[in-house]
Amino acid sequence: MRALFLAIIFSVFFISCDTNTTTHQNLIEFVPEHTSTLIKTNNLEDLKSSLTNNDLVQEFKTAPFYKSLDDVFKNTKDFKPKQEVLFCFSKDHTDSSQVTLITKYSADFFQFDSINKPKQEQIKFKNTTITKTELSTKNLYSVIIDSIFIGSTSKSIIENSLNTKPVNPELEKIYNTTASEKTFAVILDSENIEESSMFMSSNSIPLQHFTKYLALDTDITQDQITINGITKATDSVNYLIDIFKNTIPQENKMAKITPEDSDGFLSLTYQDFSNLQANLVVYNKQDPAETTLFDNTNEIGVIYNKESRAIVLHSLDNMETNDALLDSQEIIESFRQVDIKRFAHPEWFPIHFKPLIKTDTASYYAVLDDFFVFADQLELLQSIIAAYQNKATFNERSFYKNITEHLSDASSLMLVGNSNFLSDILQTNFKTKTQVNTDAYKVSAIQYIYDHNFAHVNGIIQRNKTRASENSVSEELNIKLDAKLLNNPQFVTNHSSGQKEIVVQDVNNNLYLISNKGKVLWKKQLEEAIIGDISQIDMYKNGRLQLAFTTAHYLYVLDRHGKPAKSYPKKFRDEITQPLSVFDYDNNKKYRLVVVQNKGVLMYDAQGNNVKGFTYKEANQTIIHKPQHFRINRKDYLVFKTSDQIYILSRTGQVRVTPKSSYSYSNEGVYIYNDKFTTTTDEGDLILIDTRGRVTSENLNLGENHHLFATSRTLVTQTGNKLSIRNKTLELDYGNYTPAELFYINNKIYVTTTDVQAQKVYVFDSQGENISNFPVYGTSSIDIANTDKDNHLEVVTKGDDNAIIIYQIN
Repeated sequence: MRALFLAIIFSVFFISCDTNTTTHQNLIEFVPEHTSTLIKTNNLEDLKSSLTNNDLVQEFKTAPFYKSLDDVFKNTKDFKPKQEVLFCFSKDHTDSSQVTLITKYSADFFQFDSINKPKQEQIKFKNTTITKTELSTKNLYSVIIDSIFIGSTSKSIIENSLNTKPVNPELEKIYNTTASEKTFAVILDSENIEESSMFMSSNSIPLQHFTKYLALDTDITQDQITINGITKATDSVNYLIDIFKNTIPQENKMAKITPEDSDGFLSLTYQDFSNLQANLVVYNKQDPAETTLFDNTNEIGVIYNKESRAIVLHSLDNMETNDALLDSQEIIESFRQVDIKRFAHPEWFPIHFKPLIKTDTASYYAVLDDFFVFADQLELLQSIIAAYQNKATFNERSFYKNITEHLSDASSLMLVGNSNFLSDILQTNFKTKTQVNTDAYKVSAIQYIYDHNFAHVNGIIQRNKTRASENSVSEELNIKLDAKLLNNPQFVTNHSSGQKEIVVQDVNNNLYLISNKGKVLWKKQLEEAIIGDISQIDMYKNGRLQLAFTTAHYLYVLDRHGKPAKSYPKKFRDEITQPLSVFDYDNNKKYRLVVVQNKGVLMYDAQGNNVKGFTYKEANQTIIHKPQHFRINRKDYLVFKTSDQIYILSRTGQVRVTPKSSYSYSNEGVYIYNDKFTTTTDEGDLILIDTRGRVTSENLNLGENHHLFATSRTLVTQTGNKLSIRNKTLELDYGNYTPAELFYINNKIYVTTTDVQAQKVYVFDSQGENISNFPVYGTSSIDIANTDKDNHLEVVTKGDDNAIIIYQIN
């Protein structure tokens, strides 16, 4: 467990260099000798964001390691690796801890601004130049070898990297097993790592005795940490993991007998006890006492209950196991019609299963179906009997069932612990004086599944969520980003999964794509702020969606990975003054991208080419709302709006409808309501125009500061704190409200607005009735969608200045 958090502590480091080369090599070739921890990530932004937003990691924010981590993150803002990055933690010849970074070099590897560029010095070494960069707290030494950037806090490590050495074959093999799609992978070399305990109890097996290498693909979200990987020993050293050689993992049944209020349990399984025993004899270098007690079993485990311990055997033949207990038949008492007997040989357990089982005082036992339960206290044995009969065990509880989704049914070694158990592990290994609050983590687990000279590893630390009640609104995620948000978060579609993700931009013009689990998939630096919402198109007509939007001088189309599509971005000399409009007239993915520059209107196809058939050039005045497209009775209408005129055109830009009256129009959009083009004047009158140009107006008493939204049969207006939905007017608390928006999802209408002054998000139905348990906290307008294909809708909004919040409507 400590190893996992060591990976978190030292995940990133700030570096710099000015050179470039052309050839390529494998990064693993440059890992320093005596590296204790190697971290690999393909997405540094995801790593930083995941650690910042994980609740358990945040419990360590007062600890020294977190302060160091926070400092490291602040220094990585100008570091933009495009490919795999390795962070290596080792000691130099003076036994000082050092950090080394290895990655492919590219021309835009660093994106320093001219003011804050760090001071650098060139140092000649043999036939190479080493760059020394002065960081805020340390110096960094770097060099480029065959297009590989190597930067280290140790000059001697850089000098040694210039001497070619063969790659450790065992390290290379285990390195190649790591995945690239997880938050990061960590490889631990127990020979070089500082003394630490295994994820068991505070007095458990040191990692150095357990195995040689651990390679763990680690995925971190806001509510959980999962690990999957392998561990491998070497033949030259006697490691504990090898006691499972020639054994076959069996189903772990300990959860069926462990009371739900226990601290946790340890489970060891085997198909044939004789194979396990032979390995234990080799490991412990001593022969155990003779007994047949374990011969007909396939699992032994320990139940942890504060300072007490119970040992459990799962028998394959109760009669044979009972025969091995012929000298232990004295009945102490009967509890719930179960005989409790005295066990004559409690010393057998530590003798046979040293060092995994240390308890030598389990002098009472009882038989519950196929389980033989031995305990050091009668009270503990009684509580196990009661829990088993009442089905009040781990196996019956949702908090345990939830974590088993991440685990294998059968494993050689498995450990499960509750929140107190987890807290003890973390504080023991980190030696922190800070009290770690793990109350929300009801149960965590790790398991090892032995398989031909190595073992698979699975682990899960998961925040326990209370099942949301019907008609409630629950906060699912609160995601903090690197800077204050510039615009409102919105949902977009992941074409691979069909689920939704979030896009948002910060004040540094970084655009983020974030999964519905809160993971930053990528962060891209833009030149300017995005205007309006982001659209999605399928420009290649292959089902893969791109993001399309404008800034003041650019038209962007980005693929799913944040890379510009061919011929994009398009740069404009004159300023773009309205959000991008995207039209798909016939729903055949023959897109039209419409850009507005004051009076002018430009139309492009999906590939960025001018649409020659569109002849419209410019309006009489500045266009005050982005162009819109409607279809009525098989005819297409393109609508532009200035302060005194509404243009209703054909696809080619020819006038299709000429309104017979003109008004001073508001900045609100145009909608089709009751089969008429509908908008408002700047004084708040409702204007309706039919397809023959006939105009009617209606005084709605809205006033100048108003908003409009409509569907074909639902009209929503807003002025001040008054919100009207159809014919019902709601008088909200006085405040500062965002423009009302209307969402039509699953044949149901949702009307939303946010009081940014009181920080309350409101959601109403089409009848003006408040959706249950709204308002909720939020500081911006919202987006609504079903993000994960379940039966519930999600809402995304801004929270704090640098955070987005996702709620679920249950």
